[in-house]
Amino acid sequence: SRLFEAIKQDPALSSLVVHDSIIADFQFDTWHLATMEAESKCFAFIFPLASGHINPSLPLARALVRMGHEVHYLSFEQMRESIQDTGASFHAATEYERDLYSGREPDAAGALGSLQKEYGLEKDSWWIAYQKVKDVQLELQLPGAMNFLQEFKPSVVIYCPVANREAPIAADLLGIPSVSLLTFAGPGARLAAQQAMLKASGLTLTEADQQVGQFEPRGAAMERLSVKYGLHLDADLSRSFGFMDTIKSSSFSIVTTSEKLQDPMPSELEQRYSLDGCRFVYVGPLLDEAGSVRAGVHKQSGTVSATAEMHGEAVIQAAKQARLLGRPIVLVSMGTVITGDLKGLGWAARPVGPDGRPRGVTGRELCQAAWGGVFDAFGSASTVAEDPVPLILMAVGPQPEPLGSLEVPANALCIPSLPQVELLKIGVDVFLTHGGQNSLMEALAHDTPLVVCPGFGDQTVNASKAVDLGVGLKVDRPDPDAGNELPEISAYRRQVCQSLLKVLEGHSSFKAAAEFHAEDLRSAGGVLRAVEMLLAVSDTASTNKMSDVSTRLPACAAGGA
Repeated sequence: SRLFEAIKQDPALSSLVVHDSIIADFQFDTWHLATMEAESKCFAFIFPLASGHINPSLPLARALVRMGHEVHYLSFEQMRESIQDTGASFHAATEYERDLYSGREPDAAGALGSLQKEYGLEKDSWWIAYQKVKDVQLELQLPGAMNFLQEFKPSVVIYCPVANREAPIAADLLGIPSVSLLTFAGPGARLAAQQAMLKASGLTLTEADQQVGQFEPRGAAMERLSVKYGLHLDADLSRSFGFMDTIKSSSFSIVTTSEKLQDPMPSELEQRYSLDGCRFVYVGPLLDEAGSVRAGVHKQSGTVSATAEMHGEAVIQAAKQARLLGRPIVLVSMGTVITGDLKGLGWAARPVGPDGRPRGVTGRELCQAAWGGVFDAFGSASTVAEDPVPLILMAVGPQPEPLGSLEVPANALCIPSLPQVELLKIGVDVFLTHGGQNSLMEALAHDTPLVVCPGFGDQTVNASKAVDLGVGLKVDRPDPDAGNELPEISAYRRQVCQSLLKVLEGHSSFKAAAEFHAEDLRSAGGVLRAVEMLLAVSDTASTNKMSDVSTRLPACAAGGA
């Protein structure tokens, strides 16, 4: 078939696997895929301005394109480079979803920052504000998303169920099969993340439900969505808490962990998903091939380079040289959100307490304290490459002068972003990470001990998981009262330093635990299993199904290019 010929002619497809050790399994999967119908299909990917959510989708798109299929992304300009690197076509969400983005600034949650200003919600925590405006936002996004799908008529829609609520609803209205890509540790992780964000807001669930329920623009938007599209959205925050209603109409959800490593969930939540017919497929981390362009930093404005930058090859060579010389390698990344400029969660953001006043530490203060702890633990004045001092490889994000007053030691390379997966494959002795789901899975897949310094959401859950699994230690984000920041920041920096030294000192035990869990991830199937299932779903799509359904829908407002 044409699919088999594509794989034979392009050996690079063989790199789209979880680990080199499962090449034999890949050969079987290759043969199995080659026997499937080779008709060219169209796939639509709808993803947010959030690199942690879009990066796992890129190897799927790359594989589909190489198999001769057509792939179209609806996303944001900052993601263009990494999307086009897969061979897929890029389309700007700001053009299709003009009803939302005209005069508003895109962010990882849609246009939350702008909507907070419009509706006077600046004193609300990030999560409470999102709960208030998410249906207002949905009403503005839906026409453009439907126009996008009507234009390209995909066989399947692949989307982020956390940030792109418009995608499965538009697909369902048009009769197109959809598949969600969940970059959390299963549905239980979504509940844990919401619990963490609720706690950070300082409100009880009942209080949050009352606040959200009293926000009149939300109720009005829900009523209009019901009248125009027949949507019946759950108005009760208490009933929907921790539940992803965005996956109910999907064929299944791809989950980027293994079944064993998923976060637990209460039996009542598990039963609710079961009654709704929700199916979760655990494929492990979706790792891309060497040299691919990953979506990078979270800058809402301006042009931002992705990871494939001029420093990338030099960093890889430095790591290989250090490995040859027996020098320990310390990899450091606090993620893309907290080093970016996302309002409420980014570099300048400070958490909001229940009284609506800022408290705790900013993203900048958190990152610089963590980085300072790394320098305290491993910094050296030696400039001799042969010295057995650790090599520090640090991603510092897109901010101007991100290190502030920190003095960079001679054995550290600090650049905006790093080719993280390639460095992990070379071999890292300790990885200081913010604990995002992708970083956690990538580290475990490459047997890497961790120190987790979480910022928000599921990162706090993942930090505890790393400790429970025996693969590393965690240092929780400080939460000082206003005026008491400096002592707690200093204490946090010392704790980061001590934790790094402990992990490197006990490297063999932490690494043994990581190796144990890596085997589980390798057997989950990775990219090829996910692609095989997407192709199977596409085979069920009828060519005329969308046009038949779309003729019965109300006209969509102008919102797309």
